Amino acid sequence: MKSIKDVNFKGKKVLVRVDFNVPLDERKNITDDTRMRESMPTINKLLNDGAAVIIMAHFGRPKKGGFEAEYSLNPIAKHLSEMLNKKVMFTQEVLVDKVAGLSSFLEDGDVMLLENIRFYPEETKGDVAFAEKLAKLGDAYVNDAFGAAHREHASTATIARFFPNDKYFGFLMENEVRNLQKLMNNPSKPFTAIVGGSKVSSKIDILKNLAPIVDNIIIGGGMTYTFLKAMGINIGTSICEEDKLDIAKDLIEEMKRLNTKLILPIDHIIADKFDNEANKSNTEGQSIPDGFMGMDIGGKSIELFKNIILESKTILWNGPMGVFEMPSFAKGTFAVAEYIAKATKKGAFSAVGGGDSVAAINQSGFAKDVSYISTGGGAMLEYLEGKTLPGIKAILD
Repeated sequence: MKSIKDVNFKGKKVLVRVDFNVPLDERKNITDDTRMRESMPTINKLLNDGAAVIIMAHFGRPKKGGFEAEYSLNPIAKHLSEMLNKKVMFTQEVLVDKVAGLSSFLEDGDVMLLENIRFYPEETKGDVAFAEKLAKLGDAYVNDAFGAAHREHASTATIARFFPNDKYFGFLMENEVRNLQKLMNNPSKPFTAIVGGSKVSSKIDILKNLAPIVDNIIIGGGMTYTFLKAMGINIGTSICEEDKLDIAKDLIEEMKRLNTKLILPIDHIIADKFDNEANKSNTEGQSIPDGFMGMDIGGKSIELFKNIILESKTILWNGPMGVFEMPSFAKGTFAVAEYIAKATKKGAFSAVGGGDSVAAINQSGFAKDVSYISTGGGAMLEYLEGKTLPGIKAILD
């Protein structure tokens, strides 16, 4: 793995692709700088070596081509200066030739942030000529943007071909790749995957790819009810993908064939409407009465899942167990977070990924107690589906 750890970049201009796509409030204040903080070790390493650092990042999804004030990285530039405690050169220029003129004045230890790389339409097209222009800005290339690793864009993949001997993973990317490889290539057994979320359709490929690898697949969240209906169990007014019932049946049969245990909730917290203040109750079994919808896993299911999780040596969690955004229906999701943390303390390797799961583990207070939390929702999902991530392949090739 091409890490920056054992390389000294003194005197070099290093192009660093990061994921600084952070949330802003209406006043353009950053409300969560986690993604920026996670790339600080990489940037600081390069600066401590004595390199000049040129940072490339995207923000949002601009569509016009050219500068759009709404998607400018100006707020990020200001915050980055504060984080590094040094002036960051920032240009809102979107002509690469003019940027090249500015970058030529960089000295060792300087930092330059380019304006939103997606202001260039060539970026998302993976344009080779554009990538070559970007490459000429630096002597080496470091990719630390796992959140964009599944995009075959100019700054995340194409550019690497112009640095055959000077392309590297940053520390964040290196950590992601190492942990994902450990998860999928050499897991300790028993291996339990906990897969939740609202739709089976968004997790079909993950379930298919995990089925031959894992020992247990625990299903929770809205996708539960498509599986239950496929098994002939009444689900009341619960969310259900009617057009995916056959796929659910096929997945059930495939897991039986592979001797992979499929564990579905054995009871539910149900409500008469999709509302935190709805009338709710715990079912006795898997069946949900007419006029009610499943909103969370029930007490018996929590106990069932607990025992499986605590006996596991490798755990993957992707997707909540219920509508955890509503406090009335968060118990199951937070219980799973707690048991994953306890299993980790017993020696299990635990990985959490996907926006809702990461939000849940953070809200539960157990984020610090799991082995690994992925920074890239879409990228991690595609890796789990067995797809090749262009941003990773470009560095390894």
